[in-house]
Amino acid sequence: MTNPVIPGMHPDPSVCRVGDDYYLVCSSFEYFPGIPVFHSRDLLNWTQIGNALDRTSQLLLTAETPSSAGIYAPTLRHHDGKFWLIVTSVSHGGGNMVFTATDPAGPWSDPIPLPDIGGIDPDLAWDDEGNCRCTVAGVSQYRIDLATGQTLGEPARLWSGTPGAKAPEAPHLYRIGEYWYLLIAEGGTERGHGVSIARGPEPDGPFEPCPANPILSHRSTDEPVQNTGHADLVQGPDGSWWMVLLGVRPGGGTPGWHVLGRETFLAPVSWVDGWPVVGELTSGPVSAVTERDDFDDSELRPCWISVRDRSEQHCTTKERSGWLTLHARGSGLDDPGVVFAGRRQLHLSCRVRTLIDPADGSGGLAVRFDEEHHYEIEVVAGEIQVIARIGPLRTVVASQAVATGTLILGVQVDEARELRDSRSGPDTISFGVEESDGTFTVLATLDGRYLSTEVAGGFTGRVIGVYAATGTVHFDWFDYVA
Repeated sequence: MTNPVIPGMHPDPSVCRVGDDYYLVCSSFEYFPGIPVFHSRDLLNWTQIGNALDRTSQLLLTAETPSSAGIYAPTLRHHDGKFWLIVTSVSHGGGNMVFTATDPAGPWSDPIPLPDIGGIDPDLAWDDEGNCRCTVAGVSQYRIDLATGQTLGEPARLWSGTPGAKAPEAPHLYRIGEYWYLLIAEGGTERGHGVSIARGPEPDGPFEPCPANPILSHRSTDEPVQNTGHADLVQGPDGSWWMVLLGVRPGGGTPGWHVLGRETFLAPVSWVDGWPVVGELTSGPVSAVTERDDFDDSELRPCWISVRDRSEQHCTTKERSGWLTLHARGSGLDDPGVVFAGRRQLHLSCRVRTLIDPADGSGGLAVRFDEEHHYEIEVVAGEIQVIARIGPLRTVVASQAVATGTLILGVQVDEARELRDSRSGPDTISFGVEESDGTFTVLATLDGRYLSTEVAGGFTGRVIGVYAATGTVHFDWFDYVA
């Protein structure tokens, strides 16, 4: 099967089923709108139906919010006829909070703050008496009143995973049969990531660990999918059990670089002696796509994300019919306040084109990781420049004079199929201009390793999109082919 089932930067998946429908959410970090929401009928084919946090009354990410901060690890549950979403905002005025909706496509409520609950990766579960319990990384558990956001009593300390294993996190609590099961991630979200589980008679334990822990980990293996962890369990209408989890697909030589961020994978689960046994986590090719956005709608589709915020004052399809218009704020991609609209890179190889009218401004097409790691092709003052920002270094690697008016900018990402040696990078990223006859003229080809988590750090992945550095810039269409 195709796996990852949701490719690109879609980490920390949480899933629930209502009837024959599955719904899934992921972390979104410094990007706005936040928390993509997906729907599926088979767990394999997912469609994004919205973003839970799509207005500033729900999500306020200021310029002081660092990259890889923002929205962490939501949990999605359905209880008493309503969808519940609990999440941590690692930003100014953030903390843990709950949102509700009757339709997972939205609209979602404004937040119910949980001021007394610290930590990250919050989970929601309801016990047999209807009491709501919130379990957080660490692992601690609170009883809470969801109407007010207040805690009831003192927190309980629960089983925290394998002794000596770092980062017990991503707890999820389930009532399955006669036991309460506590599923956690441990080992850190890097190559040592894994999934472990314990069970007990009550939601607060005492818990006995599974003798086969970790029930899933690809640490110290040659599996193509690594960093496997942060899982959630779901049962199908036919009684089958499944696990969604995050993983990465590193490429190149040593140490291996993953560039798309952490992606959502699916694995089958069976039960033996009251314990879940995770089946083979296969890796299959992501389906080829050809997607074009002509910006004809009044709003951008849910797959489009911006850096920290998106105001109609700076980013709109309503100003010039059939065009996306960006009004610059800040000074470009080095600036936390850059006006940017992009889409997650979903494939290890892909081609992106856009038609730009630089009007009275400057801007272009970019592959972004964060403020300190990005490549772009920019039209500025009658010239095209290919710019590379890698940590403290920023340089124009190629330039070419151009006539005024519209032109087609392009980026081509090519996965490395053969390694030159152990230091070979995971891919190359080429920037250029497409001529009227369809010929693509490459101005520069750059090593993709510098736009990877292993170089940049943090929790995100690549986003490919358009931006304005100065003035006003218009884009007629955006084409993604893989």
